[in-house]
Amino acid sequence: MRYLLPALLLLTLGACGFSQEREEKPASETGQQTAGKVDRSFAGRAAPAATFEDPDGEPTSLAEFRGRPLLLNLWATWCAPCAAEMPTLDALGVREKGRLQVLTVSEDLDGRDRVEAFFARRGFRELGTYLDPEMRLMGELGVATLPTTILYDAAGREVWRVAGPDDWTGPRAARLIREASPAEAR
Repeated sequence: MRYLLPALLLLTLGACGFSQEREEKPASETGQQTAGKVDRSFAGRAAPAATFEDPDGEPTSLAEFRGRPLLLNLWATWCAPCAAEMPTLDALGVREKGRLQVLTVSEDLDGRDRVEAFFARRGFRELGTYLDPEMRLMGELGVATLPTTILYDAAGREVWRVAGPDDWTGPRAARLIREASPAEAR
């Protein structure tokens, strides 16, 4: 167990393209892959009970977000692909406000100041500074790659997950997100 956190961190660093100095650019400018593979093998699984910090530093959990579909994104400030997709997540949150909750949870170990500075520089309108400094969500979800995005239905059951960056404003993302609301998808 004592090796779990370092192992997860190493896997995440390798998958993400670690760089704290690199300027984040949109995926279209960097040539990065912009459509991760959709994994439905966890479909139907209930959201984990792991706690993480809300924007006020208070404990919260995914159970607090039940009632509407939820798009959960696990990311970190040092992860260039994560940073590149954040504007598309914010735009999705603006567009789908009231129908879909977009929750970005930072897996940064450096603390709230780093994440809040990242948000302040970018001026996001819908995303909040949620943190998981103990990487509980990653552990309970079995996530080894950042970014990873998971769609939950209104009852808190997983629909699918995408490991890697994506463009959350495109038509593919719109089709995928409709899967959380089967009546709307028809």
